[in-house]
Amino acid sequence: MKIRSITYFCNPKYPLDENTLRAAGDFLAQAKAAYQAAGYEVQTTRLATIPFPKLLGEERIDDLPKLAEQLAKAIQDVGVAYASFGPALPDMPRSYEVIPEAISASENIFFGGTIADDAKIYMSAVKACADVIVKSAATDPNGFANLRFAALANVRAGAPFFPAAYHEGYEPVFAIATEAADLAVQAFENATSLENGRNALISEITKHGRAIARVAADLAELPITNHQSPSFGGIDFSLAPFPDNAHSLGVAVEKMGILKIGLHGSLAAAAILTEAVDRADFPHTGFSGFMQPVLEDSVLAFRAAEGTLTIKDLLLYSTVCGTGLDTVPLPGDTTPGQLVPLLLDLSALALRLNKPLTARLMPVPGKKAGDATTFDFGFFANSKVMSLEADALSSPLNGREILQLKGR
Repeated sequence: MKIRSITYFCNPKYPLDENTLRAAGDFLAQAKAAYQAAGYEVQTTRLATIPFPKLLGEERIDDLPKLAEQLAKAIQDVGVAYASFGPALPDMPRSYEVIPEAISASENIFFGGTIADDAKIYMSAVKACADVIVKSAATDPNGFANLRFAALANVRAGAPFFPAAYHEGYEPVFAIATEAADLAVQAFENATSLENGRNALISEITKHGRAIARVAADLAELPITNHQSPSFGGIDFSLAPFPDNAHSLGVAVEKMGILKIGLHGSLAAAAILTEAVDRADFPHTGFSGFMQPVLEDSVLAFRAAEGTLTIKDLLLYSTVCGTGLDTVPLPGDTTPGQLVPLLLDLSALALRLNKPLTARLMPVPGKKAGDATTFDFGFFANSKVMSLEADALSSPLNGREILQLKGR
């Protein structure tokens, strides 16, 4: 397994406080070195701010594209790979509208848009996020811009995976995101029973989780000149994949006894893997479960291409697993009206089940369902554009009201 990211959460204020960013860079450099010394490969270091509408305020919200460009340069200067400006917020409708331009203004800055929280689905925000996805897709021939945007349902602060990451408060925090699908593959490689495989997985997650936490405890005591050391927010020990079969959750599911992920039994496998993460002893944060990013997993990408794994399957598995709908390639002519029902379903699941879910959807310009994708990105396995069986809603679901929806 690897550490996908060490994420530093802070409030850099506006205009950007160079000292805060420098402190983040210094800490992340030390943290990366500490984890490497402990035997872990660290893929990226990242920074997440408070939600940009709170950072800018309503009167300056149109400055977001310029601020994204500034932050992109500033983090490069302090040695940080990526940053997240957090989500647009329902009480500031304009905050959604400025995101496509801000994505175009930078290459390493991520954004989100809140569609549901606190037992409420914001229908205006759902529609606004659908607009962001469609407009952002048009800015890149492959629809790649939407890699840096996700709609967020019931996602709390402190989750270190992007694009969901954002901070609350003033004191700095850091958290760890893992890339650990290979632990699930190994656990079930030669398992004699489900219980045998599950126990092996729990044991490995606990071992690594405790080791990561021990290093984190030392890091939280590091002196940083003129700044408070960040506290440790926990580990998002999600079984995130990498696009080869050794690091594929699709492979893990199929080694559990499913002929092809997408067939019946896959839901149970996803639930078993997620519950293994729940059982493991480590400081949990974020999603901490089964992740199903279609384009980041070689077998998920293959099963989607052959039609065995569908968007409805992904939505179904979201009831028992981690992040929701992630890196899903869609037809280039997808309309905002077609995305709204899907985002609405995701929001309802998140609130009724009281869990965080996101949607990172990627319409590919000029392609239709069944066409091959041609992404040139080391973290993607190419697939085929998936069919979206949806059409625009009619009344009364097609309103702009705030829907109260409590969990059980």
